[in-house]
Amino acid sequence: MAFSATSFSVKFCFCRKETILTFSLKYKHYQQRIREEQVQRATKAIEANGALLKKLGPNDYKRLVKRTNITPDGEVAAKELQALDYERIAKEAQYDGFYAVCTSLDDSPADIIQLNKRRWEIEECFRIMKTEFKTRPVYLSRETRIRTHFLTCFLSLTLYRYLEKKTNHDFTPRDLIQKLREMNFFQLSSGDFVPTYTRTEITDRLHDAFGFRTDYEVLSETQMKKILKATKKA
Repeated sequence: MAFSATSFSVKFCFCRKETILTFSLKYKHYQQRIREEQVQRATKAIEANGALLKKLGPNDYKRLVKRTNITPDGEVAAKELQALDYERIAKEAQYDGFYAVCTSLDDSPADIIQLNKRRWEIEECFRIMKTEFKTRPVYLSRETRIRTHFLTCFLSLTLYRYLEKKTNHDFTPRDLIQKLREMNFFQLSSGDFVPTYTRTEITDRLHDAFGFRTDYEVLSETQMKKILKATKKA
C-alpha cells in the first residue's frame, strides 16, 4: 500500500489476478464537477418538459433522471413524470476519486499504474488505423490478403508515428495524413517534376525535418532520385 496526502493505492490478489485500487483527490473533484454540470443539464431538461430526454446513454446526464408513470397514490399516470434520481446520484458519489485496475501483472502498484496511464496511446493507435487508414471494414476473404492488409496498415501507422515525432506532435493525425496524400507531383515530358500541392506550415515542417525541399522549384529527375535515396536513409 502506498499513499500521500491526496492519493493512495492498494493492491489486492484474487485467483492469480491482482486488482489495483487507487484514490485521487484531484480525480474526485473532477468527477464531482462533471456530475454537478450533468445535474444542471438534467434539471434544465426536466424543466423543458423532458423534450431532451428521449434518448438515454450510459454515461450522459440523462441517466440522472428518474422516470415514472405512477402517481404518489399508486395510479397509472397519463403523463410520464420526470425528476432527478437523487438515489443514483448519491450512489455514484460514493466512488468519486476511486479507480480500479484488474491485471495479471506481478509488479508494484506504482509500476502498474504508470503503465496503465499509457493505455490511451494504444487506443489512439487503433482509432487512427480505423479512421485514417481505413483498417475496417475489410472486404477480403483469403487469410494471406487479410494479413497483408493489416500489415500495410501497421506499417503506415509506424511511418505516421515517425513523422509525428519529427514534427514535434504539433499536428493532428488527420491534418498530417491529408497533407501527405496531397503532396503529389506532375512529371513533364522532359522528365522533370513539378509539385502540384500547396505549400503550408505542415509541408515546411516536413521539409525542415528531413533536410530537403520539393516545393520551391521544378525538380529534375536526378534531383528526385537523390531525394528518394535520402528518404530511405532517414
